[in-house]
Order: sequence, then C-alpha cells, then structure tokens
Amino acid sequence: MLLYPVILASVFATAMLSGVLGMAGGMILMAILVVLMPVATAMMLHGAVQAFSNGSRAWFLRQHVEWRILPWYGAGAALAVTGFAALTLVPDPAVVLILVGAMPWFAQLTARAGPSGIGRLDISKPGTAVTCGVTVTTAQLLAGASGPLLDMFYLDSPLNRYQIVASKAMTQTLGHLLKLGYYGLLASSAETLPAWLYLAAILIAVAGTRIGTRLLDKVADDAFRRVSGWVILGLGAVCVVAGARQLLTG
Repeated sequence: MLLYPVILASVFATAMLSGVLGMAGGMILMAILVVLMPVATAMMLHGAVQAFSNGSRAWFLRQHVEWRILPWYGAGAALAVTGFAALTLVPDPAVVLILVGAMPWFAQLTARAGPSGIGRLDISKPGTAVTCGVTVTTAQLLAGASGPLLDMFYLDSPLNRYQIVASKAMTQTLGHLLKLGYYGLLASSAETLPAWLYLAAILIAVAGTRIGTRLLDKVADDAFRRVSGWVILGLGAVCVVAGARQLLTG
C-alpha cells in the first residue's frame, strides 16, 4: 500500500533537487526505483519521469539553452543508440556504475594535475560535445542514469548556472527519451505499472522541477559550482561502491 506514495514522494523530491542543481535527482531516483521494482520496470518509469522532468526544466529556462551544443551532442547520442540497436546490448549495470562513478574523480584529478586547460572537459567545444553524447547516452542505456558523467562536461565550461541547468536539461531529455524507446522495445517482460501512476509521477515531477528552478534564483554562481562539484564527486563515490557491491554479491 505504501509503494506508490513512496514512488511519488521520491519523484517530487528528486525533481526539485534537479531543478536547483540541474543534476543528482535522476541518479537518486534511479537508485530508489531499482530497490522498489524490477530493473526493466524501473528503467521504463525512470525514463518517462525524467524525460518530462528535464523537458519541463528546459522549457522553464528555454531562454538560457545553448542550442549550439545540441547538434553535436545529438550526433554522439545517435552513434551510441545505433551501436546498441545493432548489438541489442544489455551489459552488466554494475560495471557501468563503477565506470560512471569513477569518471568524475578521473576528470577532477586530470584537470588538477595538468597545466591550465589540459584535461578539462568543456561541453561548448564541438568535439567534446560529441564525446559527451556518446558516453552519456551509453551510460544512460546501460545504467539508467548518467548524472556525474554529464556534469563533468559542463562544470569546466564558460557557461553560467542558468545556461548549465537549461542545456543539461535538453541533453538529458533526449537521452531519457532514447532510453525509454530502447527499453520499451526490449523489456516486454517488465512488470506493468498502472497508467495513472505514470501520469501522476510526470505531473509531480514537473511541479517539483518548477519549484526547484524558482529556487535557482537564490543561488550564486560561485556557490553553485562549489556545491555541484562536491555533489558530483559524492555521487560518483556512491556509484563505485554500489557497483562493486553488486559485482561481489551478484
């Protein structure tokens, strides 16, 4: 009896968090859903909710979207989906969790170790945007969420907090729609959830996103980048631990 209220409360809280930071909410929601239901079902619900949550955030902040990034990101995403479709690939998500979790730490260490500009991932550069599209879409199709990986491509860019949140929302919307379509074709055995739950979760996600984007006005750029960086690294560590635990117990 408590399953659906827990799901809806989790959707609202994580959508509001993502509205403020432009990240973290999707990964936390995925972690909750896979505990509550089968993986395939969790992927479907997560994809639907996150597509609308990110899409609404992009709409609310549409004047800040850096549209020049999207064609390059989309090209990379298309490459990833083409590869998955050709192979019908569904690898072990535990390995992907470890890789996704390690990437923010690797990028952080590389940026600090090298001279200025070396080792940094700047999404505003076309080549980096294509790489981002390939790696982030691959992570979404494999593990459901890719927040720490995507975030590292934005935090070293010259974009301000509004441009970061809005542009990430657009790229995440594309990725979750691709994930929803991919698992919709493969997950014929997924447990069926009632249609009203999907609708309620989507509406609640949009509401939480709206509240979060309003709170964004109260966050300064310096504080935004500082808090975001620590959240990214923290989530990365959680992903590594969770993936290693799955490998050891699975």
